[in-house]
Amino acid sequence: MAPRFTTRFAPSPTGRLHLGHAYSAIKAHDAARAHDGVLLLRIEDIDQGRCRPEFEAGIMEDLAWLGLSWPQPVRRQSDHLPDYAAALEKLRGLGVVYRCFLTRREVMERAMSAPHGEGEGPDGVIYRGPDQRMSDDEEEARLARGDAFAWRLSIRYSQDLLGEEFARLYFFEQSDGSNAEQIVSARPESLGDVILARKDTPTSYHLSVVHDDALQGVTHVIRGEDLRTSTHIHVLMQRLLGLPHPAYIHHPLIAGPDGKRYAKRDGSVTLAALRAAGLSPADLRARIGLPA
Repeated sequence: MAPRFTTRFAPSPTGRLHLGHAYSAIKAHDAARAHDGVLLLRIEDIDQGRCRPEFEAGIMEDLAWLGLSWPQPVRRQSDHLPDYAAALEKLRGLGVVYRCFLTRREVMERAMSAPHGEGEGPDGVIYRGPDQRMSDDEEEARLARGDAFAWRLSIRYSQDLLGEEFARLYFFEQSDGSNAEQIVSARPESLGDVILARKDTPTSYHLSVVHDDALQGVTHVIRGEDLRTSTHIHVLMQRLLGLPHPAYIHHPLIAGPDGKRYAKRDGSVTLAALRAAGLSPADLRARIGLPA
């Protein structure tokens, strides 16, 4: 028997939800309803410096106003940091992660001076990794000094581990609004060595989302097309961690009259502001081009 259609809406409580969030949440909700499935709510609150309890409460309020519902309990990532530390430790055991002591500025300088031009990735400037592995003595000395570092997933070490299988990685992507499905070759090398954790933070978006989607039985990941590139690295991590591969649906991003995508700083288009202005959930659906 095929697993039940399961998707999720996974906001970060760093501000109030806006129209773009509403579009993504409703798309996931409607897809789950159409397949007699389930929509999970997950709170991705690993950024403790920016996340606030009042924003989480606002998320619940906004989604309930939209008419969405979800099973309890809600998974809050901050409650499960040891889970992500264990996943990172598994990757360390495979020899595919390393400590990177470069500052963000140093990474940018190296990337911008590269003759082939690194460009921008979902995490900012793409970092291809060091030319050679840091010696144990130097690493121990830097740790003894208390230097800050990030744990990065090495594309080079992953290629060495997987061999020819690395080039055969793929994922299934369904067209937005239909069941048409295509096989997409995964190219994790296009993102470089992404950050999986930091010295004082045991996880990052990439690590926690891959872990949680598998743990929660997510069969279909429905998210904005701005996260399509992240899928390539997620497929690699799923293979390394021995996790199942969900299908992916990447929907277009909606934008305001000025052509710019909505952001949390746009207070006038938060769901709370629109609700206060008298909009109904049906009005909102019409405004963002979704059926009632």
